[in-house]
Amino acid sequence: MAKARFVKGNGAPLARPRSILLIQLGDIGDVVLSTPCIHALRDHFPEARLAVAVRDKAAELLTECCPWLDEVIAVRKASRGVLGEAVGQLDLLRTLRRLSCDLAIDLRTGTRGAILARLSGASRRIGFFADNEAWWRNALFTDLLICDYTTDPHMVDYLLHLLESFGVPACSRLPELASPPARLAEADRLLATTGQECVVLQPFSLWCYKEWGEENVVKLIRQLIKERKVTVLITGTAAEAARAAKIQQACGQDSLNLAGKTSLALYAAVLKRSRLFIGMDSAGLHIAAAVGIPTVSLFGPSSPQSWAPRQGAGHVVVQKAWPCVPCREKGCQGTGISRCLDELSLAKVMAAVDQQLNIT
Repeated sequence: MAKARFVKGNGAPLARPRSILLIQLGDIGDVVLSTPCIHALRDHFPEARLAVAVRDKAAELLTECCPWLDEVIAVRKASRGVLGEAVGQLDLLRTLRRLSCDLAIDLRTGTRGAILARLSGASRRIGFFADNEAWWRNALFTDLLICDYTTDPHMVDYLLHLLESFGVPACSRLPELASPPARLAEADRLLATTGQECVVLQPFSLWCYKEWGEENVVKLIRQLIKERKVTVLITGTAAEAARAAKIQQACGQDSLNLAGKTSLALYAAVLKRSRLFIGMDSAGLHIAAAVGIPTVSLFGPSSPQSWAPRQGAGHVVVQKAWPCVPCREKGCQGTGISRCLDELSLAKVMAAVDQQLNIT
């Protein structure tokens, strides 16, 4: 990553704050990749009260699995009518004001995080410069950083760069989640009926152009069950439960459909108790790496350099070696269909899985 420059403020080191608000309104995977920022703030400002604002779907994961912060603020979508939304926004404003923040940090470039930073009342509000949002968004910050780079940085490095530019060093560059004992015990009870080692397979992604295809997934599961004598846990969201059920029915015994049947915190504990995670570029991949289990990730048009777990013995990426990969497009020519994933062979994926199972 190239050096950053300040387009507002001078990057003066942060004074010792009494209360910090860190804002990350991205998806669940983005929240997991932000845990090194939480660690850095806690380590650098051990006496400060640290609150993190996230979308409500990610709140439980941090509340139960991130003991390095003091409070999680769940930010909900506007979907309760005019009166309900007004009451909800007033409650959010009261929560923000109660924190009495000296410092607010927004890790994204949207408008809502900027508004939260301003409403917090923090005298120092730092964030990334955005040139594709409402004109007034940048005006809500006291300090803005713009990062120019020619090659893809890892997203963890990109986020940490904001803190490092203001004198907050990283104490770790690896995302980390800690499952509480009660959730681990719950996972143990859930998996006790399987009677053998478990491999988690998450065949879905928030974006369909990042998926490998159900037919390929069924072939992989059948081969794992037959040759590796493991139970395959098919995971996903509640919205993906029907698709997961279809896959499970095609695979039969020694496969288990858990899509939509666990909370995020329990899902993290199930991953912790499993031998291996196999999946697409998705939140599940980041949670698996953060709880410390090996992964095999299937990448298509997105860049593993930016989004895959740090590679090494614990994490393997499977991706076509084509000149156009990664194209960073939403499928080939924006069609939503990624040939680089569709033509990824079962043999290549299975070789990576065998490598991971043999090293653990």
